[in-house]
Amino acid sequence: MDIKKKVSDYYTDKIKRYGKSSWGVDWNSKESQFLRFKQLCKILPDYKEETFSILDYGCGYGALVEFLLPLYSNFNYIGYDISEEMLNVAKASYNQTNIQFINDDNNLQPCDYLVASGLFNVKLDVPLSTWEDYIYQTLLNFDRLSIKAFSFNLLTSYSDKEFIKDYLYYGDPCKYFDFCKKNLSKNVALLHDYGLYEFTILIKSNFYGKNYHIWFR
Repeated sequence: MDIKKKVSDYYTDKIKRYGKSSWGVDWNSKESQFLRFKQLCKILPDYKEETFSILDYGCGYGALVEFLLPLYSNFNYIGYDISEEMLNVAKASYNQTNIQFINDDNNLQPCDYLVASGLFNVKLDVPLSTWEDYIYQTLLNFDRLSIKAFSFNLLTSYSDKEFIKDYLYYGDPCKYFDFCKKNLSKNVALLHDYGLYEFTILIKSNFYGKNYHIWFR
């Protein structure tokens, strides 16, 4: 089963229908989109001038760049997405030398940080066990591609039943915290307190300095 092809087709249709907007990446507003970014980016440095690299895995049209630009002055951004249509919109929006977009995951190199927003939400008709195996394998890959820390989010299984949609995946936050803690790092944080029907997990490398910064600011 080609999971990536299914997901790519879904998001390509969204960007064609709604263009460069939150609806184009299947979010309901720019405000909620940026609130998600705020949680995911708690792994990033505190200091505006600090130099770092970041991989936006499943970058869509590059909305994270808009979020980062007012906050940091010295970062190198790589956006990866499987939808060519998404990347075409992204490339047309940003032409800075420190920002690049690619769709070949075979050429991805480790960055200081990795973030993934909404990557695991659209399950479609993929069997549950297959989808969860896909998530676990992708998280192991994130660990390889991030030097200092990575973060991801998932729709939560604690969502109100009347809002749950059959084609989306709602994860158990405790299960994913446990997986990350046992398989990826001793330094894992679970955020489930920011008013959306989802949770964010932050994973700091075991080998990264204990004093690198305060997460919850």
